[in-house]
Amino acid sequence: MVVLDEPLPYVGVKPIQVITAIAVLIVGYIVAKIIVRAFRKGLKKTKLPELVVEFLGRFLSALLYVAVLLLAVRALGIEVGSVVLGLSAVIGLILGFGMQDTLTNLAAGVWIAALRPIDMGEVVEVAGKVGKVNAVGIMSTELLTADNVLITIPNKLVWGNVITNYTRMPTRRVDVNVGVAYGTDLDRTIKIAMDLMQNHPKVLKDPAPTVVITELADSSINLQLRAWAKTEDYWAVKGDLTKGIYEAYMKEGIEIPFPQMDVHIREMPQ
Repeated sequence: MVVLDEPLPYVGVKPIQVITAIAVLIVGYIVAKIIVRAFRKGLKKTKLPELVVEFLGRFLSALLYVAVLLLAVRALGIEVGSVVLGLSAVIGLILGFGMQDTLTNLAAGVWIAALRPIDMGEVVEVAGKVGKVNAVGIMSTELLTADNVLITIPNKLVWGNVITNYTRMPTRRVDVNVGVAYGTDLDRTIKIAMDLMQNHPKVLKDPAPTVVITELADSSINLQLRAWAKTEDYWAVKGDLTKGIYEAYMKEGIEIPFPQMDVHIREMPQ
């Protein structure tokens, strides 16, 4: 039978202290969750950007969890002061052997949250990865790809790299490339493309759509359809115009050539 007031062998900790420490961890975790939830809710009422709210919420969570852990250690009868002193010594040692990266990530996270080159829900390209911004933490940034893959990137790589933001601006230009055969009536070809864009309900009237000749290639004259659309309609418009220009040219008998290679076989003498 275990006596709650008698120390356990070898460790010198009473069972009642272990139970109390576990209770502190459980209750502290729940209370920390409630505090963080209320903190985020309060920040949202201030109309702060969601990215800043998420960053501050995660930062507060880390602080509260450390406080709960120290309380649990105190419940075991261990002096918190000595633990903090020991942690300080360990942290100082770690700082000398590579904590610089952690501090760099933390500082980069602060700058990202403050200046907001990316924001929650935006589609961006960072460090060669493309995805929707899912969260910015104190150490890393999370991107969710179109095929539902979660990518975690250290904040220093986000802040230290070129950031391409695909959805920050309200409109985008949709470019569709197509080639036509040499000898084709270009005026007629361009008119068909212009009619296609002008009749599309999601193509904006201002800026007006245009068609330009981009290249006289080896087997085709290359054209580019340039239409403006709302950012949220970008992929729908691009898909419609790509399919539509192919069908329109096929219907009008306009040839869309593809690269060809003629191979001549010469017989070797016997």
